[in-house]
This record gives sequence, structure tokens and C-alpha cells, in this order.
Amino acid sequence: MSAVRIERLVTSGTFSLDGGTWEVDNNVWIVGDDREAIVVDAAHDAEAIAEAVGDRRLTAIVCTHAHNDHIDAAPALADLTGATIWLHGDDLPLWKQTHPDRLPDGDLADGQVLTVAGTELTVLHTPGHAPGAVCLYAPGLTALFSGDTLFAGGPGATGRSYSDFGSIVDSIRDRLLTLPGETVVHTGHGETTTVAAEAPHLREWIDRGF
Repeated sequence: MSAVRIERLVTSGTFSLDGGTWEVDNNVWIVGDDREAIVVDAAHDAEAIAEAVGDRRLTAIVCTHAHNDHIDAAPALADLTGATIWLHGDDLPLWKQTHPDRLPDGDLADGQVLTVAGTELTVLHTPGHAPGAVCLYAPGLTALFSGDTLFAGGPGATGRSYSDFGSIVDSIRDRLLTLPGETVVHTGHGETTTVAAEAPHLREWIDRGF
């Protein structure tokens, strides 16, 4: 029986919101074993993601939030693989900006447990960067998939529409800093970090109101 593993694929494209467009590199996370997997954030290139999944059964495409750079390849990947798409309902208005004619297949809820290859990932609703932003916590892998809620070096941006500074502060303080310090944070962009590495300056950032 093969071990569950975490794989990262970096894809490139654009992020568009509020009339602006920026070039971005996104982390696509594949979690599973040799037989089945899930994808966290199907960004930009469905064929490249499907190739990375290979002949494994893709059971779900989980969207940490609905900014277009995290979901633009989700319908095409679902069509290629037969996987279902999951998104928190609070992000449907953002989703419809990118995919007006295709809804997600399932709604994510806080506390929901997804299972792949015998490994549990718990959905943590962490609004702020987007109203329906979620993180996935996999204690068996000592891993958190944080989307754009938390990065190496700080929290996700809250300067655009559908975002809220107070909400992301609450989410980070109450949902993420309470996790074990050794938890590896697999981010939506850039390099991984740990809860312990981020905690000191995040607490200072929260206390100072930045």
C-alpha cells in the first residue's frame, strides 16, 4: 500500500479583479497515494494538472476560494477527470464572475471532513481574503493548505472587493494560530512555511492592527 504524499505543481496565468489584471504563479496541491488523489486549487492549466495526477482517480477538486486564478481550470479539469468541484457557498458571487454557466458540484462547510487515500482533511472556514475562503487541515500529514489566507511572511491581501481586514484577522487568530506549531503551511502562492515560523510576527501584526 503506497503512502499518502503531497505534491506541488506551479502553474502560471493571470489574476483579474476590480478592473485590474496581474501575472501570477499559483501552487496547485495534489494530495493522495498511487491510486487516488484530490487537487487543491485548479489553477490555469487543466491539462498540466491532469498529467501530474496521472492514472490516479481524481476524487475532488477543492477550491480554497473563488478568485479566478484559483478556479479558472477547475471545470476543464473536472471534464477531463470526472472529479467533482467543491467550493464554500459564500464565494459563489466570485465564482460566477469566472464561470457564469457552470456551478460547483458541492458546497464546502466549516468542519466538513474530506477523505482521500484514508487521510482526513478538515475544512476550516477562514473568511477575510474572500468571504468563502477555506483552509484544509490534515493533522495526519502535519499539513495545512492555506490558499491565500496565510503566506510565508504574512496574511493574504484584503485591499480588494469581497475582502475584509477584520475577518482575516479573526480567521488567522482563531483558526490558524491555534494549530500545532509544526504544522507545515502549503500556500496558494510562493513557498511553504510553518505555523511556528509565522506565529510571532503574525501575533505582532494582529496586536498592532496591521
